[in-house]
Amino acid sequence: MARAADCLVFSDEVYEEIWYGEPPVSISTLPGMRERTVVMSSLGKTFSLTGWKIGWTIAPPNLTAGIRAAHQFLTFCSATPLQRAAVDALQAPRSYYEALRADYLTRRDAMLAVLRGAGFDPYVPDGSYFVVAEHERFGFPNDFAFAMHLVEKVGVACIPCSAFYAPQADGTKDADACRLVRFAFCKTDETIRDAGIRLRSLSARS
Repeated sequence: MARAADCLVFSDEVYEEIWYGEPPVSISTLPGMRERTVVMSSLGKTFSLTGWKIGWTIAPPNLTAGIRAAHQFLTFCSATPLQRAAVDALQAPRSYYEALRADYLTRRDAMLAVLRGAGFDPYVPDGSYFVVAEHERFGFPNDFAFAMHLVEKVGVACIPCSAFYAPQADGTKDADACRLVRFAFCKTDETIRDAGIRLRSLSARS
């Protein structure tokens, strides 16, 4: 589709090292895509350094020229010590990434068990550290109402998935998106277990 319509592709690959099963394939490696793709990544997810705000793009020279021209008027640069530390982080051995995936796989499975125990039927993610689940069985009109109820009455925070969707032509949000909420499992084992206890009370009241 991108080739047929002569489109550029901006590929957010910050979760490139957080996967379970088969490793992801970058769209830039597919036939005819290298010259029209900008790959974006950062230290934030792989090294749990979100606040450092250090990332990078990989693209052909004609595209990086435009990126650099815009970037200098937005964020000139990250702090030099953080950039030096980023070099060290990117030299981590393969064992670091293997341990990272094993740790998140354990947390993913714990979160899936927590959600199932509370009455959800979550989608099983093949990557990242989020689990998406439908909330409709709990009787709330949309994802925002459900998320607010969880925060205010249950003590668990989730993200309403419609927040990631642009409004439709009539100003409403996509109905399918409003059925979904997102839970993060980049948390301690204790936090995930505590969330499970609290979410079971949600199931008991539904």
